[in-house]
Amino acid sequence: MNSNKTDRKLHIIVNDTAILAYDRKKLIPDEQQNYLDQMDKKMNAGITLGNDKIENPNTLQRAQYIANSLISALFREDYNLGMAMCTYLANRIPDLQQVKAIGEKDEMSVEFVFDRSLEKAQQEQKIEFYNPNSTDTTTH
Repeated sequence: MNSNKTDRKLHIIVNDTAILAYDRKKLIPDEQQNYLDQMDKKMNAGITLGNDKIENPNTLQRAQYIANSLISALFREDYNLGMAMCTYLANRIPDLQQVKAIGEKDEMSVEFVFDRSLEKAQQEQKIEFYNPNSTDTTTH
């Protein structure tokens, strides 16, 4: 793996399907950088995560808010907004490698993955554990 963090991609994965990939090697135009700065200014006034109003959100709380907005945008097929949210996450959290969302439109669980790229995760062998109480008759 390349040790230069700016060379890594950020992948957005919904229900085990890669939906978006952001290449950090490409520079963003000034107007997009200004848009990201405006997003930060708006969040400085506070955000709502679930039922909680957060007056001074930290970086990870902002990321969670943006990730939730990103997933919602993808379900609405608003890919421009989705890409803007992806750009924010890629630029503001350089160590973030994957955003994984699992569930349905109204019930999504979102996980941030910092320790492995999508490519590395795809090469890993999935481990399945034997459940003696399972009705499945296949052997593991």
